[in-house]
Order: sequence, then C-alpha cells, then structure tokens
Amino acid sequence: MSSLPRKVKSEAKALTSKDDELPSFLNLSSESGEEEEEWEPKSKIAKRPRLPKKNEAKPKKVAVSRSAVARKKVRKVAIKEMDVSLPIAPAEDNKVQHLKPKEEGVGTKSKSLNQKPKVLIKMETNSFQGKNIECLESDEKPSTSVPVVGNQVKHEKSEEDFAFDEQPFKKIKSTTSPEGKPVKNLGSNKVKEEFEMNWDIVQALSEVTNVEPWVCANLIRLFKEENTIPFIARYRKELINNLEADSLREVQQALEELRTVAKKTHTMIQKLKKEGKLSGCLLTALLNCRTLEELDHVSAPYKTGSKGTKAQRAKQLGLEPAALSLLQNPMQLNLFSYIRPNTKGLSTIKEVEAGVQHILADIFAKDKDTLDFIRKLCQQKYICIQSALAKVSSKSGNEKDINKFQLYHEFSCNIKNVQHHQILAINRGENLKILTVKVNIPDGVKNEFCWWCVNERWRPKEFLKPELMRLLRNSVEDSYKRLIYPLLCREFRSKLTSDAEKESVMMFGRNLRQLLLTSPVRGRVLMGVDPGYKHGCKLAIISPTSQILHTDVVYLHSGQGFCEAEKIKRLLLQYNCSTVVIGNGTACRETEAYFADLIMKKYFAPLDVVYCIVSEAGASIYSVSPEAAKEMPDLDPNLRSAVSIARRVQDPLAELVKIEPKHIGVGMYQHDVSQTLLKATLDSVVEECVSFVGVDINICSEILLRHIAGLNANRAKNIIEWREKNGPFINREQLKEVKGLGPKSFQQCAGFIRFNQEYIKTFCSSKKTECGSHPFLTKADAQGKKKSKLTPCAFQWPNPLDQTCIHPESYSIAMRFLSLIGGNATDIGKPDMQQKVNAVIQKEGLEGTAKRLNTTVHTLQLIIDGLTQPEGFDIRTDFDKPDFKRSIVCLEDLSVGTVLTGKVENATPFGVFVDIGVGKSGLIPVRNITEAKLSKVKKRRSLGLGPGERVEVKVLNVDIPRLRITLDLIRVL
Repeated sequence: MSSLPRKVKSEAKALTSKDDELPSFLNLSSESGEEEEEWEPKSKIAKRPRLPKKNEAKPKKVAVSRSAVARKKVRKVAIKEMDVSLPIAPAEDNKVQHLKPKEEGVGTKSKSLNQKPKVLIKMETNSFQGKNIECLESDEKPSTSVPVVGNQVKHEKSEEDFAFDEQPFKKIKSTTSPEGKPVKNLGSNKVKEEFEMNWDIVQALSEVTNVEPWVCANLIRLFKEENTIPFIARYRKELINNLEADSLREVQQALEELRTVAKKTHTMIQKLKKEGKLSGCLLTALLNCRTLEELDHVSAPYKTGSKGTKAQRAKQLGLEPAALSLLQNPMQLNLFSYIRPNTKGLSTIKEVEAGVQHILADIFAKDKDTLDFIRKLCQQKYICIQSALAKVSSKSGNEKDINKFQLYHEFSCNIKNVQHHQILAINRGENLKILTVKVNIPDGVKNEFCWWCVNERWRPKEFLKPELMRLLRNSVEDSYKRLIYPLLCREFRSKLTSDAEKESVMMFGRNLRQLLLTSPVRGRVLMGVDPGYKHGCKLAIISPTSQILHTDVVYLHSGQGFCEAEKIKRLLLQYNCSTVVIGNGTACRETEAYFADLIMKKYFAPLDVVYCIVSEAGASIYSVSPEAAKEMPDLDPNLRSAVSIARRVQDPLAELVKIEPKHIGVGMYQHDVSQTLLKATLDSVVEECVSFVGVDINICSEILLRHIAGLNANRAKNIIEWREKNGPFINREQLKEVKGLGPKSFQQCAGFIRFNQEYIKTFCSSKKTECGSHPFLTKADAQGKKKSKLTPCAFQWPNPLDQTCIHPESYSIAMRFLSLIGGNATDIGKPDMQQKVNAVIQKEGLEGTAKRLNTTVHTLQLIIDGLTQPEGFDIRTDFDKPDFKRSIVCLEDLSVGTVLTGKVENATPFGVFVDIGVGKSGLIPVRNITEAKLSKVKKRRSLGLGPGERVEVKVLNVDIPRLRITLDLIRVL
C-alpha cells in the first residue's frame, strides 16, 4: 500500500463532519456526561427524529378525486378481510399498487436512512489518520470506516418503484412475481430492527448464508410475522426463491445469532453509559461488532470487576496525550517531561515508554481497519490447528480413553481443510484434558502485519526520532503478540467449533427426517418383540389399525425355547400374523437366530413368516412416559415397549414423534453441541415431516397433532375436545370454531390438515337421513354465522379440496383452474383429471396458464399436484421400507469381496454405518460414496445417504477381534 498525503487529516475532518449523513444515535459527544445519559436506543424512542433537509423543495399536495378516495376505502376493507400474509399484488393492479409510493416520491427525496448519501464515504485503509486520530482527539465523531447502509441495495433501479419507510402490504392477494426479483410491494431490502447497528442486518444475513438479499429481507418479515418453516417452504415459494426447509432453518438460526449480538451490544452500551465509561469511539467500536467474539474483545476491559487493562492503567497515569502526540506531533513530544520520580509507573523513562506502548497497542488492537487487514491476511496464509497428547493425561489418564484419541495425539491440519468431526473430536479430547490444542499462525503474518502498520496504517505524520520509531515498532509487536494474536486464535477456534456444531446438528436433522419419512407398512398384522434374557422377550400383536390384540412374555433363552415356540406359532396362526418385528437391543442376535431357525424349518407353515430388525432407541424411555401411561394405562411398561417397536414399522412417523428426537440416536457428537440449537432444529424437522405428510384431522392422535405447523399442545387438545363434543370435522373452515385457533394459526395449519372424503360422505349421509331434508347450510349461511356451534341438523358443505395439499387461500384459483380445464372437484385424484390438466398445460404452458389465472407458477404447480395426486397419496411411498429377512448371516461368514444388501443405520461426515445383518454395522468411508453410485431417481440434498435407505455393498475388510467391518458402496437400491 502507498504512503499517505499530508492533507488526509483535513479531508477526513470534512468527511466526519457530515453529521447529516449518519444516524442520529451515532452523533454523540463523549465530553458531556449529561448528553450521554440522554442517549437511548432507537427501539425506545417514541418519536422518530427527522433528518435535516437541505435544499429540498416541499412536496406539492396532489389533488385526489373522490373516486380515488373511495377506491382507497374499498381497498382497506378488502385488506382487512383477507388472511394472506405476504403475497404479491395482482399484475393488473400494478398501477394502483405503486400509486402511493409515486405520489409521495414525486419531486421529493426519500427520508429513508438507506438512501445513498451525497458524499461517498471511502472505506480504504489508507485514510487512517483523519479517521482514527480525529476520533482520538475529541471522541465526538464516530469512525467513518463504518459500512454505508445506503450502498447495500444494489438492485434498485428507480426510487419510485419502492415504498420507503412504509409498512409492507401484508394482506394483498398473491399473484405473479418474476422469480429471482424482489417483491416490490414489500418495500426496500432495508428492514427496521429493534436494535440498530452500524451494519445492515439484511446484508449481513446475506453474507453469512449466501442467500440473495431480497430473499433475506422477505424471510426476516415472514419470520417476524410468526410464519412457520413448513408454511413458508410450501406456500410462499415465490418470496423465498424456492428455498428448501433446511436452508430456511439455516437463515433463521443465522438471523437469531445476529439479533443476539445486536441485543447484547445495546445492553452493554446501556451498562457502560450508566457507569460513565461510554465514549464516542467505544460506541462506534461496539456498534461495528458482528459476532459475540468481537463484542467480547471490545467490551472485556470495561466489564465490572475487571482490574482494567495495562492501557487503562497507563491512561489513568496521564500518558494518553503522549501516545496521541507520537502519532500526530512527534516533533513536539518529550517523554522525559512525564517522569514523576515518586509515582509508580512514571518513575523512570522505561516505565513511561512502557505505558505509552500499552496505550498504542490498545489503539491498534481496537481499530477496525487494522483488524480487517490482519483477518484478510490470514485468509491468504497457511493457518493450521494442532493437537497433541497432554502431558498430565499421559501420566495419570485412563489408557482406554487416551487410546480413543490416538488419531489426534500428533495432529495438524489446515483450518480450511479440517473436517467437522475432527474439530468435535479435538474439542472433546481437550475438555477431557487428554489433548492440548493450539492454532498456529506463521511468523510471516506477523512480519507483514508489523511492516504494514508502521509504514502505512499508523505511519506518523512527521519525522520520528530513532528512539520513538523503536517505541512505535515495539508497540505494534506488543499489540500483535499480546492482543491481536490471541483474538485471532479465539476467532478461528470459535468459527471452527460453530461450523462443526451446525453441521453436526444439520446432519442429525437430515438423519431424523430420513428416519421419520420411512415408508409405513400398511395392512399387516404385526408381532413386536422386545428381546431380553432373564426377564424374557416381550411380545405384542397389533392390528392393521394399530389396535393392541394381544401381549405376552416368552422365555426363549433359558432352555424353554422349544415349549415357547408352540405358543408363538399358536399366536401367529390365531391372529394371521406373518410379520415379526424385533428390537435391536439386548439379546437381539439370539432372538433373530431363534426366529430365523424356525422360519428355515418352515415351523410356522402354512404362514410364510418374515422378520425385520428395527431400532428400539427411545422405546424404554417412552414406555415409562406420561404419554404412554395415558395411551396404554392398563399395560405393563415392559409390554408397552414391544407395542412401540411394532408400531415403528407400521407407521414410523406417528410413533417416533412420541419420543424426544435426541433419544432416537441418529446423530453424531450430540452431547457436545449446543443443546438449545439441537432441540430447536430437531423439533423443526419433526414439524416439517409431520406437516408435509399431513394428518387426517378426524383420526390422528393429540401427540401427532401437536407437531403440525401453527399448532401446539393446547390447540391440539382443544381440537380433540371439539371433535369429541361435536363429532368429526366436515371441512377446514370448521377449524376456525376451535377455541384458541385464530386466523394466524388457521393460516399456518390449514394446508397440512386432511379429510377422508369417503368417511365424511358416509357420516353426512347418515345425518341427512336423521335430519330429513336440507341437512347442509348454504354457502351464504355458512359465511354469515361466525363461530356458530353446530346443531344436529346444521352442517357445512364438505369440500373435496380439503383432501389435497392446496391451501384454502388458493381455493378460488383452484376452482378457476378446474373451470378452465373443464374438470370437476369430485374427480380429484382420478386419471381423467391428469389427462385434462396435461392437455391445458401442453397447450398454454405452465407460465401462460399461471398468467391467465393471475397467480404464480409455484402456486399453480401446487394446485396441479393437489388435483392430480391420487386419493390417500403419501409422500413416504418414495422412501424405503424395512428390510424383511428369512435367514441370518454371522460375522464369521463374511469374507473380503462378499456382496450383501443392507440398510443405512446412521450417517456422519466421515462415513455411513450400514446394518448388514451380522449384529455389527459396517462402515462405508465417505471417500467410497460418489455421485455415480447414488440413485438418479431420488432427489438428494447432498451426496450423503440417510437412515433407512437400502444399499448393496461389498466387504473390503473384516477385523473380527476389533469387530470392525469396512464396506464399499456398489449402488443404492
């Protein structure tokens, strides 16, 4: 970088004097304590301060005709009646839509803070003198190196196309919006937050998540209005550029982290203001913080109970003017004048120099441009993380625990290439005091940084005497070694750990989704077996509708196996059960061998019996839970687990939602990650799965209903009570009559509620016979009665669209589409409907049809899917079913090259564990999983495999003493 001209200071003064261009809460003076006490964050200011206007003509009032006023009134009424949160205005109403912004914007300039300022504020690092030294002199002006908010919205072409500083039109009916462009009626990408910072939250969120700024702005508004992820992912695709639920969760988590930083920053500002420690430069430094590590670095010296830094103690001795003079007027600096023989810290010239050095080091370490330079420099260099065996653990540690971390006794890896599971393993070893960990930054970084500081960033304005130049160099080196280097190490470790935890949680979520969406086994009588030795094997036979038919206990492994076989055969024949489900817990292998032997001998003839192994993780916890006691009050807890095992095959989703997700056991390092983040993510995944599968409102359990988007335990309980009191629900509109289920909750959950049309028709026809003629309310009557209780002879019309995934807000569009194709609502899901839809789409195209119906392509595609999917369609049919077997393979039977079929049990970043039926899962290393080997039919979010998927594998290595099996993936079945 080139050296700087002498007149930088005057230029910087001119830049920083533009108070008009900065937010009002940044224009503070640290000289006056009274002014500092009057400062309040924006969220607490009742009335928004107006920015001073310069050379602005007053806007002329536009005469509005009565007809225009009438149109506005009518429009307000329409908005009040609708219940759609963030759709787009109709294409034909574009003139009306943009009328208000144009009227306000003609001849005037926007008052919004995100308008580009007249004077461009340069952010180059070579303008350091004017910015920082001016700040150090008076503390009245914040640093001008803060990012300019107005430059962040790059895609805006004209000011009149957007409504600045206006509330978004939340309830205008959804229609077309070109994909990949911001929704204009939502205003600009500037989003007003409760706690304002020097950075724009939309831009910061976009940088963290790599999501377009306009999508981030829409998501912030959607989340602020309490929209759920399943609802957004399915019914607001045009606002989010068709992002998937995983990406939405990532954006939501990043948004919460940024808001946490902003909240803690303002809490710290209030605290420092009360203590009288807040200055203008400190305020700017705090408002620049984007992470908790940066905030901790800036605020640590000012925390209550802190002894104060070396720089603070030097300032108390009055050495700050000397430090500032060294940078501004070194020719006039005389360090000997600061010597005080009787004062500790000022008694000798060495002590004075040390104090000045500490102050300068603190200035360098707190400067934003300096930190930005060293961070950018580190990105270009080889930074590695190293771990080694701790000396203490090698002497007194448990040898077994030490051997677990053998791979990390002498470990070194570039931080850009280190794997997430390696970071979690290193952190666990460090917490157990088995490993010592450090980040190694090469000396070249230090040398280049120090040269840059002395010769460019902090180059004095005047000639320096040799002793003062030596003091400056020592200050830079001290700043790097004592302050900046530890900060960088903390930042690297924190970033690596945070990324590893997030990946672990996301992997857990992907595995859980795959497990929950396992295809159900319908129409079978199942026998669940909870294996055991001393206390016997618990049996439970359930019907195709999950009703408990019989429970028993058999002792298969205590010398009574032959006698018990007769009992098992009798039960299987009595209930015509040909499928046995065995839990994978204690005595699983012995129980599997027992049933495999009987099946091979055709002992259960004429039944063709098959069996499968299912994970029983969490079954014992659920069997003693209050929910299990309420569901099966007369059953012993040991027998409840057998029932749960059988139901996990019959309907995995309905059974697994009863168990806390973290007990299902499909994650990695789940106890080492943030439990709050883990619980929030897993609960969100369960909600996503249950909502996307959908539930039949008239037969589902209360536990399953809780996990529907927009519902909770209380609302689910009220729905069940309403159903028990008034009979089955006839259509979705009746949900509005449930206590505690308001418009917002209805909007979120309605699209995920299903109705069995055959059951409703049967119920309605029986009631029609009882009530005589006119058993149904007319449509007008139904709309006229708000929250009216149902009487025996007053029903609402059953709606065939209620059995589809189409949201009630799109019913009118769906009916228009049916009219367009010449279809009937009673033909939903039939082959004729598919033919009619295909004929119209082939003729006009999807976009042309959407434009004709005045809707979006995403909404039209959802309507087409809802109309053409067969009745009772289940998205889980595309996922794998349990692997049923008749024989068993032992570990000793395996040999290198053997080809087997197995089922994925768990997936991690370093590989996939596969159950191949030998009692020990084999590992497919991640290097053996390539895109060419994966199924082309299934849509995949990544190259990983998920639990429940059936794969064909080849044995690469068998280590019987250590019970390790290495596999190679051949293909996904």
